[in-house]
Amino acid sequence: MNDKYITVSQLTRYIKYKIDNDVNLNEVFLKGEISNFKAHSRGHYYFTLKDEHSRINAVMFASSTKNIKFIPQDGMKVLVTGKISVYEATGGYQIYVNDMLEDGIGNLYIAYEQLKEKLEKEGLFRKEHKLIIPKIPKRIGVVTAPTGAAIKDIVSTIKRRWPLTDIYLFPSLVQGEEAASDIVKQIERAENFSPKLDTLIVGRGGGSIEDLWPFNEEIVARAIYYCQIPTISAVGHEIDFTIADFVADLRAPTPTGAAEMAVPQLADVQNYLRQVNIRLNNTIINQIKSDKRKLNDILNRNIFKNPITIYQTKELQFDSLIERLKFSLISLISIKEKELIKVKNSYILKRPFDIVEKKSNKYLQLVSKLEALSPLKTLQRGYTITKKDDKIINSYKKLKTKDKIEIKFYDGEVKAEIL
Repeated sequence: MNDKYITVSQLTRYIKYKIDNDVNLNEVFLKGEISNFKAHSRGHYYFTLKDEHSRINAVMFASSTKNIKFIPQDGMKVLVTGKISVYEATGGYQIYVNDMLEDGIGNLYIAYEQLKEKLEKEGLFRKEHKLIIPKIPKRIGVVTAPTGAAIKDIVSTIKRRWPLTDIYLFPSLVQGEEAASDIVKQIERAENFSPKLDTLIVGRGGGSIEDLWPFNEEIVARAIYYCQIPTISAVGHEIDFTIADFVADLRAPTPTGAAEMAVPQLADVQNYLRQVNIRLNNTIINQIKSDKRKLNDILNRNIFKNPITIYQTKELQFDSLIERLKFSLISLISIKEKELIKVKNSYILKRPFDIVEKKSNKYLQLVSKLEALSPLKTLQRGYTITKKDDKIINSYKKLKTKDKIEIKFYDGEVKAEIL
């Protein structure tokens, strides 16, 4: 009779089997409100998902929690994706969540990630494009709502830290459909403002993702990127990140943080100036001491104690040079005198006509030799020169009948033809 009964474990295991093998429960999309949220030290999330009439226990393991972009809290409405199963120890069914979005803003997160990826590929986030924030600005512009905690915090912080800076407000909508275009308009106004601004703060206080969304708009991101004024983004709280933060030259966690980054602390500057003054005085004192030592070294030199020695030394050198010059002149005159005597006693100057006669005789001898070898003298003795085609013929064998020849005599030439 007991065979009809099964244990609670068996029943629970059967129900779990049925649910685990139901394809409709393997991937379920639920929306609801979080309650009883608990983050385990190992990274798992345990919470209840409920609506007006029902609730279901939920578990999200650490492997999935690291992928979500926000921190879940009680009362937060979310969209979850997961698998339905039974926890055998309690017999209760629950959802094992693998993905979670805030309800109503899932599409905003997708748009945020898509725009972020697009602008990052274009290079709008690169460090080399970012301007340097001036350390001590004279004029700071602020694009934010004219009322609210953000502008008050910025102004009070700047005035407290560095009251020498002028602050110019460019009032803008920071929430709603018209906010993005209004922020862009005010950034452009700030760029064209005169006198020129040194730093620009763009931001607002904290809020939901919908409230902060204007700072995730592409037109705002590009306006900040192309702005020629070094820009600090100050949107929301420390955990909030917007597209504006990535394109700005510097990101501040809060509006107050932006004011602190924009100007130095007066006390810090005063302390720095005191330190510089001390270092400058020490440098001057050390330089004076060094110059004094150099001056004393110079004054203690022998040349300053006995300046007459300079004159005496130079006078001795001058006397030596004069003596050397005199000796050189005497030696040179002696050499030239000897050369002159040698020239005067030379044979050429004593008997110049003998030289002329000797050269004339030698000339006549050379002329006589040239005449003896001259071909004209040979022709005078009755010889002739025979040519054919301007070439000298020295044998009759080189001639033949009808050849035309030229015969040169002492006193002329004749042309002939061989018969």
